Amino acid sequence: MQRLLIALFLNLWTTLALAVSPYIYGERVAGGDLNTVMTTVESKLTRAGFLVAGKYAPPGLPGHGVIVVTHRDLLKAIEHLGGASIVGAGIRIGVKGDGTVSYMNPDYWYRAFFRKQFRLAEKNVAAVQQRLARALGKGRPFGGDVAAGDLPDYQYMFGMEGFESDKNLLMEHLSFEDAVSTIQDNLAKGVANTAKVYEVILPEKKIAVFGVAMNDPKEGEGWWVKVIGTENIAALPYEIFVVNNRVNHLFARYRIALGWPAVGMGTFMRIVEAPGIIRDTLRQVAGDTSPR
Repeated sequence: MQRLLIALFLNLWTTLALAVSPYIYGERVAGGDLNTVMTTVESKLTRAGFLVAGKYAPPGLPGHGVIVVTHRDLLKAIEHLGGASIVGAGIRIGVKGDGTVSYMNPDYWYRAFFRKQFRLAEKNVAAVQQRLARALGKGRPFGGDVAAGDLPDYQYMFGMEGFESDKNLLMEHLSFEDAVSTIQDNLAKGVANTAKVYEVILPEKKIAVFGVAMNDPKEGEGWWVKVIGTENIAALPYEIFVVNNRVNHLFARYRIALGWPAVGMGTFMRIVEAPGIIRDTLRQVAGDTSPR
């Protein structure tokens, strides 16, 4: 019995102490025109069974693009978990014109997004991770290190916002359908200089997520990503998500820190205005017309 308890303790300690990085480099492809490079990577993903949900080249970040895919294994898990887990429906791949390929590490992001429910989806997450590695190659991880046990309740610093922050709520609508149609209409119209990158909607669960390109030359994502590091391009795009009639985002002092955990506080202070700008932009996409 004592040996069993020791083994269980060691297993738990190993899981908690395991350091996980947010991104993994894939195999480099031939460089050239960004659209051509993205098409090459997209073909690899579709041959591996991924469904391309969207792609874009963020303004202000020349030579950088993002492809967003999803997969039935992941969607099955999200359908089972429900609620805010929908925020993780998009699998993000970063592409550079020089042929550099990187992708989000599912083991990192879904520990953060699925939180205490991660174990219920662990097999699905592992299957997605293996498919990504086969499709794109498995190079070295990068972007920082966070203990696996810290990701479900991740905060950049004590007292900062987490996954369930009250600041995540953007707006409440009368119904799920009203919330979704409002976001779709506003993205189609380019409200607040935005555009849709992707959408995943599970109407039977009343959950949906939209990837939002923020294209304003002064207040869009280009300016702050250049400050904190373009290597982590697979952190983009920013998400807005719907659970029942509530439209949410992940407040940027959490969401940006999760995507750039290795960046120091001094660098973060240079983009101190970004969380408010992002929230105001996404409020307008959500349909809030009150004065900023």
